[in-house]
Amino acid sequence: MSNDRQAHWRGVYAGKSADEVSWYQARPELSLRLIANTGLGGGAALLDAGGGASTLVDHLLEAGYEDITVLDIAPEGMRQARARLGPRAALVQWIVADLLQWTPPRAYDLWHDRAVFHFLTQEEDRRRYVQVLKAAVPAGGHVIIATFAPDGPEKCSGLPVMRHSPQSIAAELGADFELVETADEHHTTPAGKVQHFNYARLVRVK
Repeated sequence: MSNDRQAHWRGVYAGKSADEVSWYQARPELSLRLIANTGLGGGAALLDAGGGASTLVDHLLEAGYEDITVLDIAPEGMRQARARLGPRAALVQWIVADLLQWTPPRAYDLWHDRAVFHFLTQEEDRRRYVQVLKAAVPAGGHVIIATFAPDGPEKCSGLPVMRHSPQSIAAELGADFELVETADEHHTTPAGKVQHFNYARLVRVK
């Protein structure tokens, strides 16, 4: 695990509660809509990559999904999510890992990533991300990735980002994935700033 990456994100969560970080959403409407649009049933295996303290897991449980994994590099964020969920946290698989150094232990029907991929400003890191994604999602599986849009912020949480369109996300993933749906979001942070996100929903075709 990259000690520098983990130290950065542990510091972010150490200084803020879940509803104070810039990416906080009380209800992640667009992610939930795109997940529903996959047509996956409650027994599907869902992975929230970089989920941390996100409320997505709460709403997925409420929607009847039974096989949810949350992965994050910083245990502090997931501790906040587990405390919020209470006994329901036992229904979720929690994994502390650096995504770029992670070996998926199983296959997932859906990979969801809101605001991890745009931190990968180095080509080598993006290539490794795709390798891990392919190891986790077999043919027929679904991928949802959200990043800052081309006119979105140039930094997030003190780090530079690489902004994307849905088409550039698809290009990074390569010919094994088909872009089937796009969406954009003007997210208002807890501090009142507006951030433009682009979402890509893809299906692995081979």
